Amino acid sequence: MDTPKTLQAAVEFFSDPARCQDYLAGMRWPNGVICPICNEPEPRYLVNQRRWECKHKHPRRQFSVKVGTIFEDSPIPLKSWLLAVWQITNCKNGISSYELARALGVTQKTAWFMNHRIRLAMQGEDGGTLDGEVEVDETYIGGKGRNMHASRKRRLQQTHPKFLRGVEGKVAVMGLLQRHDRKGGSRVKTAVVPNARKHHLRAQVEKHVPDGATIYTDDFASYRDLSLYYQHKVIDHAERYVDGQIHTNGMENFWSLLKRAINGTYVSVEPFHLFRYLDEQAFRFNQREDTDAERFARTLQHVVGRRVTFDQLTGRPADL
Repeated sequence: MDTPKTLQAAVEFFSDPARCQDYLAGMRWPNGVICPICNEPEPRYLVNQRRWECKHKHPRRQFSVKVGTIFEDSPIPLKSWLLAVWQITNCKNGISSYELARALGVTQKTAWFMNHRIRLAMQGEDGGTLDGEVEVDETYIGGKGRNMHASRKRRLQQTHPKFLRGVEGKVAVMGLLQRHDRKGGSRVKTAVVPNARKHHLRAQVEKHVPDGATIYTDDFASYRDLSLYYQHKVIDHAERYVDGQIHTNGMENFWSLLKRAINGTYVSVEPFHLFRYLDEQAFRFNQREDTDAERFARTLQHVVGRRVTFDQLTGRPADL
């Protein structure tokens, strides 16, 4: 089944619940529906319930297309889910839960939960390395001390005297960008790190970049020992930002997109959830050469086997 090419076409295409189910089933089971519990093929379709029933008798022998996906146990209809997927994958600066709630006619709390479930499907596979020419840089995400309420600032100064100095109180984020992948573009990997000290940044480089690759960084002291294992090229931003091929402008471009989304769309992001927003922005950056339909279909290909509950998102113990 063909994927709609525009948002207007998607709204019309997914207005029919039966078509939504057929589309997602075709995406999930291209060779025919199988039972997600026992993998038995050719289950019986129950028209009235819009479910399938496995031929073998076992618990949960009846199942819908949502079972085992990010959509499982959700009362939200598939047409709303699919439009939400389209929006978050194709809006360059993301879409806030308030805006999504107005568009779908659900509560902000529901839209927030939907957004995080979709971000889980957008999460890239951790496998694979970055080779060739790799830019490495770090940044900090968080509010500015001058915008903080005076009472909170006083409390923090009493408990954490160094909070308002430098980048204290912000979250350190590291990015690695491969300039030319197999498609000729560039792709990025990101990670939240405890701080910008050498051993934390070095661990991320060793994890994603093989020895001998060419690495471009600024003159930050934590990167100085990288020349022991890599071809390390340094640009001193106090003097210039580009010296031939030596620069970190690719990563700076990604940080600009990330902060535009966080500051302009999401406004406030809890450190506990920051890695999810990094995954979202990295997905759109890495798939920027795809069409809207291709990004949408690529996300739906990763909805199976990934699930997060509201309790997990809010840090609530499961037994409460």
